[in-house]
Amino acid sequence: MGASGDMLAAALLELAPSPPESLERLNGMGIPGVVFRMEESRKCGMLGTHLEVTVGGCREGDHPHSGHGFHRSMADIERLVAEEIDLPDGIRGDVMGTYRLLAEAEGKVHGVPVSDIHFHEVGTLDAVADIAAVCMLMDEISPERVVSSPINVGSGQVRCAHGILPVPAPATECILRGVPVYSDETRGELCTPTGAALIRRFATGFGGMPVMRVEAVGHGMGRMDFEAANCLRAFYGEEESWKGSTVMLECNLDDMTPEALGFAQELLLDSGALDVFCIPAGMKKSRPGTVLCCLCGEEDSERLAGIMLTNTSTLGVRASRHRRYVLPRRTETVGTAYGDVRVKISCAGGKERMKPEYDDVSRIAREAGMTFAQAVGLAEEAYRRKRSGPPPSDGPARDVPEGHRD
Repeated sequence: MGASGDMLAAALLELAPSPPESLERLNGMGIPGVVFRMEESRKCGMLGTHLEVTVGGCREGDHPHSGHGFHRSMADIERLVAEEIDLPDGIRGDVMGTYRLLAEAEGKVHGVPVSDIHFHEVGTLDAVADIAAVCMLMDEISPERVVSSPINVGSGQVRCAHGILPVPAPATECILRGVPVYSDETRGELCTPTGAALIRRFATGFGGMPVMRVEAVGHGMGRMDFEAANCLRAFYGEEESWKGSTVMLECNLDDMTPEALGFAQELLLDSGALDVFCIPAGMKKSRPGTVLCCLCGEEDSERLAGIMLTNTSTLGVRASRHRRYVLPRRTETVGTAYGDVRVKISCAGGKERMKPEYDDVSRIAREAGMTFAQAVGLAEEAYRRKRSGPPPSDGPARDVPEGHRD
């Protein structure tokens, strides 16, 4: 059901190790006149949390600075966050990063520089409170990866300081460009500019839920009631490392130079593809050609397909989902006489397998004037020494200079 700042904050608060202690920290930020309260809320029979924000004892929309005519500039927001709110630098950076997204969107919508933007609804203290709360809770939870589902933006119209506008509001639409969105038959503004900016700030990918072992679920309830539950859910857990799904993107090419094809492959790998490779193929009219294949995560598939369409001569890209089994793996660094080497270590059937990183091995081979195989052997020997423990006390390990001892 879309996203708003208070719904995101409430869902994240339920994921915190100790919600009462986290609530105390939110109130300890010292936002002038702001008080956070957790309230039980039921939507369509589901129990969750609504995070009530009051300013000077008034609820959102009821206090004097929530109506028409009140606004804050970007400089006002910067001054408020820097001087009046007690936040660590990292969280303060997330708050201002979110506001910069809002300011850039407002600037594009109104055709004015960011420095001339004046926030209305998103400049009120309750909006500042929602943004600061989400940023603080995200710092507390510290997820390694954040995946957002496609966002329901709602439909119809919304009344704001500038008048009656279509849903999604222009600023929301601007922030969500490039993000998968949809609208169902629900009438109302389901995704606010604040919610859109926060998701854009923290989401590392968009798509379906990854294969994961869920440990906790947070239910953030909105204020309004609809036919469907007005609830935002946040799932927290460990991503399953043994199995999952990937997307194979493919296109047939018969009119590209090898250099242009190589550039496209490098660009896909640099843009997050899991693997990129080419397969020789016989094309129609007996022309020799190439099938360009890109393996990627589902959340990256749309973006990488766009790169293939832009940087190759194809007119279309095929996408297919595949089940994937992967070995547990990790990366370690070992020291050699010619510098550090990263090694990838995987485990299959209870036995470890080690492979040095190509870039590090090739650098050593070039700089030391040795063969690639000799450089690989040097890295393998360094890894064996690291596994067997420190060298004897009567002297340093062979071929390992000062600064590179294990």
